[in-house]
Amino acid sequence: MGSILFKMLWREVPPPSPLLEEPWRKVSEEYQSNLVFVNSYQPENKQVTHLRILLHGPVGAGKSSFINSVDTVLKGRPSSRAAADAIFGSSFTRKYNTFKLTKSPGATYSFVFNDIMGFEQGSDRGVLVEDVKLALRGHVKDGYTFNPKKVLMKGDDGYNPDPTLEDKVHILVCVIPVDLVSRLSDEMVKKIRDVRLAASELGIPQLAIITKVDEACPEVIKDTNNIYKSKYLEEKVKIFHQLLGLPLNCIFLVKNNNQEIESNDGVSAAILCALKQMLTYGEDFLIDQET
Repeated sequence: MGSILFKMLWREVPPPSPLLEEPWRKVSEEYQSNLVFVNSYQPENKQVTHLRILLHGPVGAGKSSFINSVDTVLKGRPSSRAAADAIFGSSFTRKYNTFKLTKSPGATYSFVFNDIMGFEQGSDRGVLVEDVKLALRGHVKDGYTFNPKKVLMKGDDGYNPDPTLEDKVHILVCVIPVDLVSRLSDEMVKKIRDVRLAASELGIPQLAIITKVDEACPEVIKDTNNIYKSKYLEEKVKIFHQLLGLPLNCIFLVKNNNQEIESNDGVSAAILCALKQMLTYGEDFLIDQET
């Protein structure tokens, strides 16, 4: 319990964060066009009905909260579709869950999120890298409960032996809390990079979202429109870029909607910006798979 409490209380304390005169990524101006794009998105590849987005990263990164945040933005009201835990010591998500977001009665959006057990320190804790690789290839059935001590094998109940393109992951998104960027252990970096390499070999595009930016930057607490004006947060993006090799334009900053009881335009704009890019890159992958 002491280690959990330590994680709750210990936070990297950022220095005063000067603001840039202009945001280094413009999201507010594109809010409406991004919303229209997301609402109207349909995969061109007729082999699939939904584009599949897999979220992965360390325990407590905010993967489930991001799914809820997207649902909140699209509904215009708070949502809690994906169960999230405010007190974490080990992964709260243990099953391979597919989340379809409701667009209107009887209709869903043409993309789904897959939430997955988080990475943890140690070889027998958290999701196994090999299981994430199996998920990329569509071999993990929806509802499978991950076993940190045993890789999913062919013949197991949760193993899908004949995945279709619909079952496979179309874009991989790494989720990292901002306060962890400078403190990622070599072991955690290796796990994330191993999954990244496997996705690259499969041609799956990759993005990253850095979460909990409001907890790290006072200027974002004051005004969420400052997310992409913060020099401190810009530096965190550059550090993460150097750690994992992801291009800077593939790393996004978000504040999850886990405190507001009403939608916030600054928060929503950043989330929609990241979501649109996920759909765009995933769509490119699907087009390449057309036969």
